[in-house]
Amino acid sequence: MASSAAGQAQTNPSQTLSLQRGIVKMVLSGCAIIVRGQPRGGPPPERQINLSNVRAGALARRAAQSQPDAKDTPDEPWAFQAREYLRKKMIGKEICFTVENKTPQGREYGMVYLGKDTTGENIAESLVAEGLASVRREGIRGNNPDQVRLCDLEDQAKSAKKGMWGDGAGIHTIRELKYTIENPRHFIDSLHQKPVNAVIEHVRDGAVVRALLLPDYYLVTVMLSGIKCPSFKREPDGQEIPEPFAAEAKFFTESRLLQRDVQIILESCPNQVILGTILHPNGNITELLLKDGFARCVDWSIAVYTQGADKLRAAERSAKERKVRIWKDYVAPTANLDQKDKQFVAKVMQIVNADAIVVKLNSGENKTIHLSSIRPPRIEGEANQEKNKDKDKRFRPLYDIPYMFEAREFLRKKLTGKKVNVTVDYIRAATTVTDTGTTPSFPERTCSTVTIGGINIAEALVSKGLATVIRYRQDDDQRSSHYDELLAAEARAIKNGKGLHSKKEVPIHRVADISGDTQKAKQFLPFLQRAGRSEAVVEYVFSGSRLKLYMPKETCLITFLLAGIDCPRGSRNTAGGIQDAEPFSDEACLFTKELVLQREVEVEVESMDKAGNFIGWLHIDGLNLSVALVEHALSKVHFTAERSSYYKTLLSAEEPARLKKEKIWSNYEEQPTEEVVQVTEEKERIASYKPVFVTEITDELHFYVQDVETGTQLETLMETMRSEVAAHPPVEGSYLPRRGDYCISKFADGEWYRARVEKIESPAKVHVFYIDYGNREMVPSTRLGALPPAFNIRTLSAQATEYGFAYIQVPQDEDARADVVDSIVRDIQNTQCLLNVEYMGGSCPHVTLQFTDSKDDVGLGLVKQGMVMVDVRKEKHLQKVVKEYLIAQESAKAARLNLWRYGDFRADDADEFGYRR
Repeated sequence: MASSAAGQAQTNPSQTLSLQRGIVKMVLSGCAIIVRGQPRGGPPPERQINLSNVRAGALARRAAQSQPDAKDTPDEPWAFQAREYLRKKMIGKEICFTVENKTPQGREYGMVYLGKDTTGENIAESLVAEGLASVRREGIRGNNPDQVRLCDLEDQAKSAKKGMWGDGAGIHTIRELKYTIENPRHFIDSLHQKPVNAVIEHVRDGAVVRALLLPDYYLVTVMLSGIKCPSFKREPDGQEIPEPFAAEAKFFTESRLLQRDVQIILESCPNQVILGTILHPNGNITELLLKDGFARCVDWSIAVYTQGADKLRAAERSAKERKVRIWKDYVAPTANLDQKDKQFVAKVMQIVNADAIVVKLNSGENKTIHLSSIRPPRIEGEANQEKNKDKDKRFRPLYDIPYMFEAREFLRKKLTGKKVNVTVDYIRAATTVTDTGTTPSFPERTCSTVTIGGINIAEALVSKGLATVIRYRQDDDQRSSHYDELLAAEARAIKNGKGLHSKKEVPIHRVADISGDTQKAKQFLPFLQRAGRSEAVVEYVFSGSRLKLYMPKETCLITFLLAGIDCPRGSRNTAGGIQDAEPFSDEACLFTKELVLQREVEVEVESMDKAGNFIGWLHIDGLNLSVALVEHALSKVHFTAERSSYYKTLLSAEEPARLKKEKIWSNYEEQPTEEVVQVTEEKERIASYKPVFVTEITDELHFYVQDVETGTQLETLMETMRSEVAAHPPVEGSYLPRRGDYCISKFADGEWYRARVEKIESPAKVHVFYIDYGNREMVPSTRLGALPPAFNIRTLSAQATEYGFAYIQVPQDEDARADVVDSIVRDIQNTQCLLNVEYMGGSCPHVTLQFTDSKDDVGLGLVKQGMVMVDVRKEKHLQKVVKEYLIAQESAKAARLNLWRYGDFRADDADEFGYRR
């Protein structure tokens, strides 16, 4: 045993024995204990020590299942009391002991003392003095003072009638709960989740123990509520194979609880499995196991945990963040997001569905957010088929799916136009339709917890029975950060029979859609005209002045056109093709959406057009939408407004907008003005050279460079990434490449580099582009692996940037072009140069490149050698450089170098010669 070697020799009157030390792990009986050493990176070794010269009663033993004729053996008198005496005195205490005798079977007998040396209490003597053990007199020798003392103590105990020498029977009956009580669930319910005193008798694994309930002496197997530890799997041959960290988790629980006095809250008994929480004065073992990375939360039992599921989730989260033990390879679902993208405040613009909303970020961008871990109402099975039987009726999910309208309305009234707090929980990757068509296609989803005024919107939906909670695999970490609250809310909704869980008939919404139906519109028109201002909800915005409204009192949908204005039209399909959008049509549509979409408004219907669309005025919070569009220079006043009571208001709004000459009035001129000749300053060429490192040159004479200033960052990233990959190499064939994915690829030199998948011909032929160096390669998928999140392009952007040479034309002849590329590769590849951007080309910036030492222009050198021609640019600010290039070209032409060796071939520009002017 590791800690036993520290013992030193002690001299006894009769013999010299080696003194050894250890910690008492378990008391087997009144005369046998299990001693362990100190842990050193794992569970320590153990050994059984039996007390010399004494005998205590044997504890009860259950008959072996392999022996049908065998019977259970009950406790011998005073056996349990002896065990309890030693348990309370020794468990977890440091002791020292000497081994006096070792049998051929390996059993060790010796003397045990409390403390670090033999001055401590002699355990055998204490047992005998209390009358809990008898002395084995048959082996006593008269010259051994220790044995003589034991006999004297036994005689004194007999005289005092202590323990077994008294009149009591000294028998305790320990009963197995599941065999003694017919319905364990009723027994557990009768305790009303009150703590029960108990002793932990055995630890099966970190989360499953055997406990002796006091004072009734019921023996029960208890599984800790809310968690699961790594366990020991039994193979067919009977051998137990531990899962990773199973032995450590078991020792963690054993060292703290085994044979300790505790309190247990028995919380539930599903399927004869007793769930409970063990309370110890030094802490809650359930939370400690989670915090130290020995366990994970489990959804099926965490709901019955009485001490607060949030504490368990917090403990598990702490272990995940520290990546301890079972979480050593854990990667958070939002690990790749910046903090500002994880938590933010946004304004709700639209309710897309019962689990999706559109919010406007502070940057002005609109973003779709899905509520984490909930599923909106839906139609399944036969009900879905019944709905689809009537093919003449168009299926409208909002009105035809039970409780979908109620869920949407709850979110609309609660959120639309309000600011909410968004916490991103995970990002669900996009899915594509499988060959069998069983998996639907979904785009990437940002799933979040959305709160307003401290209320979790998803939880509120679920508690009203307007959504259900998604059940996940236990190892699926992509879930709501408030998943337990969602489950509890669903349980309440089911218990109270709310919404989807109600046994009442589902609500039916018969909504007539009269959009574009001229006959129905004519029937509704008189009624809407007489009604004056009617309540409506804006369901959709087609353009700045065209909307779809839901009329709740009339239970109908109508198309509504704003009266009195001429609003820019968006693009639309016509018989002659697609009609282009008018200027500022998108701005007008966005303005209307932000102001009224899914809001409660009032409308005044004046008339209708020949297509069955109603025309009138729309008001929101006292604001006339037609006036607002005119006021913001997104519409003009139409002549039809003259007969309206709002005409003067419209003109008053239009005048200042016209004078500001903004948006639709930007080209407005009140009167002809003299033509003004505008003199523009001539732009000058800017020469700002920066150091770069040329890494790759293409056949088209483009080249890739790295910025010298960020070179150190790239080197550091590559070293760190390769170290991590070496420590955790990707499993060959486990990575499935997809076009556009960023990955790592093993190059010919055996090193890993960042790359992007460009094309997949087959698993053996994957085209990749090395994003930091600019070269391309075709590799088998076995040489690819997933790019660790810590090294993605958000950490450090792709370092290879593509450029082309300015002022030169690349030869069309393949041989001539190859000569140029060979010359350039020799001169500048893998060297440091100076780069200046001259102008933008078709696919990349065009630049001049200089050698670092001589400052000679590389492109100009090619012209002087007659290897390329000059691209004559027309920009005035570039003429000085173009002139220098043309002079060099004339010099090469006169010397008949390379391209010019046969003279000026450009005089004949026929296509068959392969050159173009």
